[in-house]
Amino acid sequence: MNDRTELSRRAQWNAPANRLSIVREERRQSGARILDLTESNPTRASITYPLDALSEAMERAARAPYDPEPLGLRSAREAVAGEIGANAEDIVITASTSEAYSFLFKLLTDPGDAILTATPSYPLLEHLAALELIALRSFPLELHRRWEIESHRVREAIAPRTRAIVVVSPNNPTGSFVTAAEQDVLASFDLPIIADEVFRPYAFEDGAPSIARDDVLTFALGGLSKSAGLPHYKLGWIRVGGPAHAKREVMAALELIADNFLSVATPVQQALPELLRIGATIRESLRTRTRENLDALTRAVELVPAVGLLPVEGGWTAVLRVPRIESDEDLALRLLNEHGVLVHPGYFFDFDREGYLVLSLLTRPDVFAEGVAKIMESIRTQTC
Repeated sequence: MNDRTELSRRAQWNAPANRLSIVREERRQSGARILDLTESNPTRASITYPLDALSEAMERAARAPYDPEPLGLRSAREAVAGEIGANAEDIVITASTSEAYSFLFKLLTDPGDAILTATPSYPLLEHLAALELIALRSFPLELHRRWEIESHRVREAIAPRTRAIVVVSPNNPTGSFVTAAEQDVLASFDLPIIADEVFRPYAFEDGAPSIARDDVLTFALGGLSKSAGLPHYKLGWIRVGGPAHAKREVMAALELIADNFLSVATPVQQALPELLRIGATIRESLRTRTRENLDALTRAVELVPAVGLLPVEGGWTAVLRVPRIESDEDLALRLLNEHGVLVHPGYFFDFDREGYLVLSLLTRPDVFAEGVAKIMESIRTQTC
């Protein structure tokens, strides 16, 4: 009898933990202090939440009867439309951005097809693509004065079975928006565009327009997790754009997909108009936090010539360019072992070479300042 369970090839179910995760867990279990500069959960970032207002909104919504609407309750779709300046008929409510990706991959691809995305990038897409049995191809963002999308790089990466282009605007971790000109470049390839815009409310500069076009199919993603700092409320959305006939076909297909899951809880949909209003105050607190930490990081980097802060236009992360004396993983391990500072090495985000660290701007300011000071001192000592 075979005592080994045969699992599908959709994911690396038993992938080994990386060295950084192992050391972090060892420190945690030993009670050693960790200055965590990777924190991405706003509910753990010492942000003040209006808990009474949130509780009252959800208490009222809990009385709503169950009346499933595959695309989302009309009131919820209208609330999102009002928030982002769209038409409620173009909105699909989902339980999360990850579910939105899953729905769109089901809509646009068959097993063995491919989607195209930019690197560096957050590793979530790799796992979501694997779960749908599709390939993830990539083109590199080019760093000049800013991180840019170049037409020839996209063209070179498109394969016969490429079915969609995915962009994150602003990108995680580079913080670069997809400009209007770059949107035109992407549209020229006549492939559907999936635009993850969850960090769009967090622009340090002017940002860029939302990706909602009439010439090609576009799917702009957002949700409460980032825009309202409410990841535990589990609600996201898709804004569908494109030619009218294509939109009608797509909305009908998405309704069929969503009808097989009906995953979005009624109370959070019912409360959504209030949650979006309350979320505006949380969002302002998060904006203040990320700006404060970015300013502190800018000042710290100016004192250490060996370290560079790469351009960041928005989002919750910043990228440091550091000397390539050792691998990014070895540097991250040394910072954790010797100084108790936890950062992400660049390879976590598919940077194409060594010399990058990624920091979360969401971190509590005192922890962030202390951790950054230790990073700068370590690199200063190493390069003297």
